[in-house]
Amino acid sequence: MTDTSKVGYLSLGCPKALVDSENIVTALADQGYNVVAAEEESNLLVINTCGFIEAAEEESFAAIEEALAQQREVVVTGCLGARADQLRQRFPQLRHISGPAQVTPVVDAVRTYQPLVQHPEALTIDTEQRTRLTPEHYAYVKISEGCNHKCTFCIIPSMRGPLVSRQIDAVLREIEQAVHAGAREILLIAQDLSAYGLDQRYALRPWAGEEIATRLGELCAAAGEIAPWVRLHYVYPYPHVDSVIPLMRDGLVLPYLDMPLQHASPTVLKAMRRPAAAQKSLERILRWREICPELAIRSTFIVGFPGETDDDVGQLLDFLEAAQLDRVGCFTYSAIDGAQANRLDGHVAEREKLDRQERVYETQGPISAARLDRLLGTTQRVLIDELEDAGRARGRTRFDAPDIDGEVYIDAAAGVKPGDFAWVAIERHDDHDLHGTLAGTRVALLD
Repeated sequence: MTDTSKVGYLSLGCPKALVDSENIVTALADQGYNVVAAEEESNLLVINTCGFIEAAEEESFAAIEEALAQQREVVVTGCLGARADQLRQRFPQLRHISGPAQVTPVVDAVRTYQPLVQHPEALTIDTEQRTRLTPEHYAYVKISEGCNHKCTFCIIPSMRGPLVSRQIDAVLREIEQAVHAGAREILLIAQDLSAYGLDQRYALRPWAGEEIATRLGELCAAAGEIAPWVRLHYVYPYPHVDSVIPLMRDGLVLPYLDMPLQHASPTVLKAMRRPAAAQKSLERILRWREICPELAIRSTFIVGFPGETDDDVGQLLDFLEAAQLDRVGCFTYSAIDGAQANRLDGHVAEREKLDRQERVYETQGPISAARLDRLLGTTQRVLIDELEDAGRARGRTRFDAPDIDGEVYIDAAAGVKPGDFAWVAIERHDDHDLHGTLAGTRVALLD
């Protein structure tokens, strides 16, 4: 007999989408459903899709096709769901389509197409007490939804809408709850962390017996008093980010910024309608490193944007040499449906895009290696993520975010477990990862 309480779930895309998935899974569980991984047998599958770049879009399409081929009922949500007409035309069998961060419509659809014999009448959603889809020792906390920028290569604002910041006291309560549940690392995420609170005019909210402004600097300072590690994704190089850098120097926030700059050529940045000039970004990065020399910066760039020339690529390579970024991801321009840049002249051939991508990685490779070199011979505090065979473990330093940056492979790591902090003597590195031996443990939350 089919278990009508069992619902499959697949979450694709970025950490912001993962938080949306956590909210949906929590709401389904509150309704009495048993949410299982997509590969487990279930009559109904919820797919939280991504449509940011062409590769992500194709992954979402493939997941839908596979589920329908298995003759499952399919509910689609997420960024690709914002293009409902396109999905309906391609997949008329879909039971439900909704856009990102749409919890109630998804739960209502599941209740309609796979009703339980008994279920609660009211749907309540508590983002501060939600089910986590990450390991218990770290948690993503989304501080705002949407984005006010109008970048020509991006359709996120049309999918997720304009900036809507959460109240700062609600964010801090969620951080407290996550830490109480075992999180050692809090990853603050938003499409644009730097703009946090702008839509609320930095409104004052009550916290710890005082009034606190809804602003990134104040949020980071308060979060750093709650959680051992606080990491930031994604910031723009605005002047008011300056207030966060001393917090990194003083240990309240990890010395790490995820800052998607996208290009360095003024001509390309103008065509992209990016909000920051390359020269000002470089000046700010250099000034930040004067304040916090340990600061690690990862960024992403796009090559092959319509109208991009060899000279533009040269300017990007010069920027990489000057900025000495720790980690760089480089994507070739993807003509996503609905992006304004698709209408620009001067589209670049795919082969040329790949050649330019290779030039970026050839330039950045030695820079990233040199940034890792500075850790050789040091002892680093590492958050243990996973145990391996033969007494080995894997973890991350302050300079590495989960799933996107490098890892630390630790020999002779007997006695540690996921969620522990350990001191590791760094002995060598390869292209991306560090290798070392256990030098001691620090299970306590703070040094």
